[in-house]
Amino acid sequence: MVQDGIATAAQKGQETRNRILGAAVDIASVEGLEGLTIGRLATTLGMSKSGLFGHFGSKEGLQLATLAAAREIFIQEVIRPALQAPRGLARIWALCNAWMSYIERGVFKGGCFYFAASAEFDSRPGPVRDLVATDMREWLDFLEVAFQKAQEQGQLMADVNGPQLAFELNSLFLGANWAMQLYGDMQAADRARLAVLERLHSISASNASPLPPLETINLL
Repeated sequence: MVQDGIATAAQKGQETRNRILGAAVDIASVEGLEGLTIGRLATTLGMSKSGLFGHFGSKEGLQLATLAAAREIFIQEVIRPALQAPRGLARIWALCNAWMSYIERGVFKGGCFYFAASAEFDSRPGPVRDLVATDMREWLDFLEVAFQKAQEQGQLMADVNGPQLAFELNSLFLGANWAMQLYGDMQAADRARLAVLERLHSISASNASPLPPLETINLL
């Protein structure tokens, strides 16, 4: 009985923490991680500051926990769906397409969470910047591994520079997010899709490429 009570309390505590972090991610994606304070969050959730402080200990602790929550959402929305595609160019395209879908669907209210966090903390040393940089490096590394697998399967030209290609594609992703958020350009994701497809087709090592044709992207 005691153990059941402990398990129930722990489950409720985790549910409360998840609810808090869900609200925190939404606030931070729009107002920035600096706009995310325990007081602001307490008002939004109708909770006491002391209760929130007990979960995170400090504003920085809250920011770091929010980043960790955002990372899990990104994995769920972008990485896992793309892993259903076969290794090679098909998976590379699935990753790119999933990223575009992630901003089109407004998974985060303020657009790409990492675009906003990177711009906010890129010149501000500290644990928050370090975690943003680590997460972004992990994403770029993931892309580079996907390119390497495509080369090993003979689908991607052997002389393709993985870090360069990851830089180019990621720049297209961030440019699409910028245009959608600043100008409300709803064609931005498709413009980026077309640019990504053109680049991938140009470095495909096989005529029987699993990539969709360029004509599938319709820009009116």
